[in-house]
Formats: sequence, C-alpha cells, structure tokens
Amino acid sequence: MGGMTDLAPVETGYKNVLRVRLAIVWLVLSGAGLLVHRALHDPGGPSLALPIATLIIGCLVVAIAPQRIYGRLRYGVGDRFLEVARGWLFHSDTVVPLVRVQHLDVVRGPLDKLFGTARLVLHTAGTHNSTVTVPGLAPERAAAMRDTIREHVRSDFA
Repeated sequence: MGGMTDLAPVETGYKNVLRVRLAIVWLVLSGAGLLVHRALHDPGGPSLALPIATLIIGCLVVAIAPQRIYGRLRYGVGDRFLEVARGWLFHSDTVVPLVRVQHLDVVRGPLDKLFGTARLVLHTAGTHNSTVTVPGLAPERAAAMRDTIREHVRSDFA
C-alpha cells in the first residue's frame, strides 16, 4: 500500500492508562449501584447484590479489557499513508492519506504523563473520520511521527 510498513504495537504503558480509566468508570458505576441500593432498600428488600455485582463485573473488565484492547491496537506510517487498526469487539482499520492531513497534535494528559505515553491526533480534510487518533505512543515516537508527517505535508504543498 504505497510504502506502508508493518503495523507496530503501541507502548505497553498504554495498558495501564486503560486500566486506570476503566477502574474510574467502574468505581463510579459501583457507587451508583450502591446509591440505588440505599434509595430502594427496605428491611425486607433487596440485598447488596446490585453494587456487589457491579463491582465484580468492573474488576473483571479492568483485569481483561486493557490487554485485549492493547493487543488489537496497531499503527504504521508509510511514505504516503498512516494506518491505525483497532478494535476488540468492533474492528476498524483506518487509512489516512498523508496529503489529507491539515493539522497535527501530540497530546499528553495526566495518565499519559504518569505512564509514559502520548496521543498523536491528526485532523484531516473532510468530515467523515476527520480526526484520527493514535493513542499509546511513546512521547518521542509521537513527536517524531508528527514531524515526519508535517514534513511530508509541507513537501506536498511546495
């Protein structure tokens, strides 16, 4: 595909970013389950089944999902395209022609900083999939990819 390289995995630290994000979501859901339990509880009413079930499901999701998501996230940059393949339940394979890139960002949130990752965000011409994100990159790799793509974009307009 026009110089496309083999797809590479993202940094292993990204699994930790996913774990923390999922843990936060499931803690909130478990807390909501506890609040629902308290609101509906009467002496002869339901037990703590809802909050406990939510907590158990959350622990399973936090234990299993990050590895599965990480294992199916790959990226590659060729001389004309960026490809991002992802998806655990639903697979998507996005190919972005570098000539369509209009704007590039390297983004690092608090969890990215904590676990040594960054996201490369490409904004392209058009409306469908006009923003493509490659999460879980090493910060240096994200910056190098940004610079490579930027040089390619500049050479196309020169």
